[in-house]
Amino acid sequence: MFGEKKDAEKKRRDKEKKKRGTKKYGQGHYKHSRMGIASCWCAGAGFIILAGSIGYAYLTRGTAAGIVGGAAVTAIILLICGIRSAVQGFKEREKNHLTCKIGLPINAVVLLVFLAVFIGGLN
Repeated sequence: MFGEKKDAEKKRRDKEKKKRGTKKYGQGHYKHSRMGIASCWCAGAGFIILAGSIGYAYLTRGTAAGIVGGAAVTAIILLICGIRSAVQGFKEREKNHLTCKIGLPINAVVLLVFLAVFIGGLN
């Protein structure tokens, strides 16, 4: 036949070795939290909407209040969902929570910037 035949014991040992991973003390690699990834996407979308709203309002010299207001409400809802997703992502077991740790503060900062622009616009 082609190649060497592996007996059942050798296959089991190879499978066990692959499962352990290559890290120190045999810990495997963890996947990123799904809710953390969703939180990062929400943060990115909220930031893009923020930048787009500010840019559009600047180009139209403040005459596009309805469009910018609608985008702002959409972005605020999206950012709140991102914060909620990051908090839920911390509850996932045996996952890498790096994306949750990144998504939570970015969502909070962009939300605070939105609120600061909104309150500044009221004055």
